[in-house]
Amino acid sequence: MHDLTAFDAAAILIVLAAALGYFNYRVLGLPSTVGLTVMGTLASLLVVAYDSLVPSSTLAEQLGTFLTDIDFSTTLMEGMLSFLLFAGAMHVNWADMRKGRWPILVFSTVGVLLSTAIVGFAFQFLTRALGIEIPLIWCLVFGALISPTDPVSVMAVMKRAAMPDTLQATVAGESLFNDGIGVVVFTILIAIATGTEAFSWSFAVSHFMQEALGGAALGLAVGWVGFLAMKSIDEYVIEVMISLAVVMGGYSLAMGLHVSGPVAMAVAGLIIGNAGMAHAMSDVTRDHVVKFWTLIDEVLNAVLFLLIGLEVIALDFLPAYLAAGAGAILIVLAARMIAVGVPLAAMKRVIDMGPLAFPTLVWGGLRGGISVALALALPASAIRSELLVATYIVVIFAVVVQGGSIGSLIRRMQERYSPELDLDT
Repeated sequence: MHDLTAFDAAAILIVLAAALGYFNYRVLGLPSTVGLTVMGTLASLLVVAYDSLVPSSTLAEQLGTFLTDIDFSTTLMEGMLSFLLFAGAMHVNWADMRKGRWPILVFSTVGVLLSTAIVGFAFQFLTRALGIEIPLIWCLVFGALISPTDPVSVMAVMKRAAMPDTLQATVAGESLFNDGIGVVVFTILIAIATGTEAFSWSFAVSHFMQEALGGAALGLAVGWVGFLAMKSIDEYVIEVMISLAVVMGGYSLAMGLHVSGPVAMAVAGLIIGNAGMAHAMSDVTRDHVVKFWTLIDEVLNAVLFLLIGLEVIALDFLPAYLAAGAGAILIVLAARMIAVGVPLAAMKRVIDMGPLAFPTLVWGGLRGGISVALALALPASAIRSELLVATYIVVIFAVVVQGGSIGSLIRRMQERYSPELDLDT
């Protein structure tokens, strides 16, 4: 048998995603992201169970080698993420997002920093109680990687749940930007934890500003160039290619300039999805661009959540690690409640998001592929195994339990508060 190539790996994932997606649609009827994650997880656990029952079997080892060859962290952070963020941002209405600009700004900056600190300190207390020694700086690294809500997971929820437009844009906008901020905070803390940089406020602030503001500026630049190019012609094939060039060229340029690629793609997607759709595209072009990016979004979504489920095979199922992961679910939810509740209360005089805001932002603050990718990017050590298990347990809970129930939660809240709601604001 020939060595596994990149094409082979992609083919296997697409075939699996298509087959399991078909099975989920015809039999299980779960939301696509939930169904693929559940089936990927079950498949991994069945392989582990089979290997334990049949000592001569090496299925788990082969699957582990396959996943190692794919390199989930690099595949997501340097490949899939640019497409997913751009596609997600294209569907966010700029006018609605402007109404929620202050909550988006606060949640994606102050909220991420506050959550990182709360999770970090609480997680160290929990692990010490379980007899696991993890230095505080590594607990803060865990706080940084688990605090951002995943735009892919959140956007999937937004497509299914009817809610006030401003709240929907706020949830989607926060998820698009706080992952970029979370990656920046993670990078700073990793540099300190590994000793490559000594902690100083000047280093932290300057790095943060370079990555976040530099990413926003780059996204604005490449998005505007793409908009002007589309506006000057009327040929849908070329305009689809221009949108693709904005994503691939823009993200590659961001990595070369050491600015935040995720932030850049969120900004570029907003420009093309709003100004571009309204002023640079004919009806025919708009239809083709929307359908192209919807297809890209759906295919990559399916592969991403299948991979999240399959990656469970890389875990060390030690009782103390599992207990830490279960406790981490409660810690992360509590941190999310504080990181959302405090700013909402403080901003109530500026913008009242209504009774749905708090439960939607807390329970709809799903963790997903970005957290998994960052955890897999941790340097090899015993601490890495502990943090990987905690990350996976939180992510699986978020995708399956929170993602599977957020729609019904929103419907119940809407029935309860229906006289107070205006779905157009």
